[in-house]
Amino acid sequence: MSVSDEELVHLAIEARDHAYVPYSHFSVGAALLTSGGTVYQGCNIENAAYTPSNCAERTAFFKAVYEGERSFSAIAVVGGAEGQAISDWCAPCGVCRQVMREFCDPDHFCIILARSEHEYRSTLLREILPESFGPDTLERAETTTTHSGEEG
Repeated sequence: MSVSDEELVHLAIEARDHAYVPYSHFSVGAALLTSGGTVYQGCNIENAAYTPSNCAERTAFFKAVYEGERSFSAIAVVGGAEGQAISDWCAPCGVCRQVMREFCDPDHFCIILARSEHEYRSTLLREILPESFGPDTLERAETTTTHSGEEG
């Protein structure tokens, strides 16, 4: 199944309606597209203690990972004042960008930001998280440590 950017934005807007935001009153929705064409939706969920709150993007990723997904191609993100139509761009926070980096190739994973159902723009993860730290960083460090300990 092929999902267009516009369809993904629509699903993110739909997900936003489920946000639980009694403190900030800023609702966010996300729609995460797997490489296989499945879409996982997420919304932000707040908590009175703030720290245990969860962003829409991470909600979508965690749902997908729980279902066994590990390969993703795009995510659409929308946000704005609770009960109002979206009207401005809503970029992922730094923590969400790092979660994306854990599972996605920064040179190919597309992030779609929308400020209306028909007005959106896309960028790659590497553009919003340059010089990132990811699983490959640890693999390179492990290889370097292993090889530096060998006798020549």
